[in-house]
Amino acid sequence: MTSSSAARAAALLGALAILAIPIGVVVADVSASIGLLEALYYAVPAAAVLAVLALIAGRRARFARARSITGRGAGPVRTGRFLAWLGAWVAFVGVVTLGVYLGLRLAQG
Repeated sequence: MTSSSAARAAALLGALAILAIPIGVVVADVSASIGLLEALYYAVPAAAVLAVLALIAGRRARFARARSITGRGAGPVRTGRFLAWLGAWVAFVGVVTLGVYLGLRLAQG
């Protein structure tokens, strides 16, 4: 896999990880049978999985660029890694949010 294709994969997966939670919220808003909490139970793990895959692809792109003779393509690799880390941050915030909600529900009794 070349650095440019790995960078594109990292950017795509990172963007999907960033959009997973907002898409879950929109699905809950549009659908009468799915509540917001139920949508987030699926959207947050999906964002986490997509973010991990994006981070793996970003790492592969960085290593492929480092082994390249020309050394070109730093921009797409940097963009892919940025989107991958942003997706990981969004997933982390979602996990923390659901964890706090679960803690509050358990504290209520």
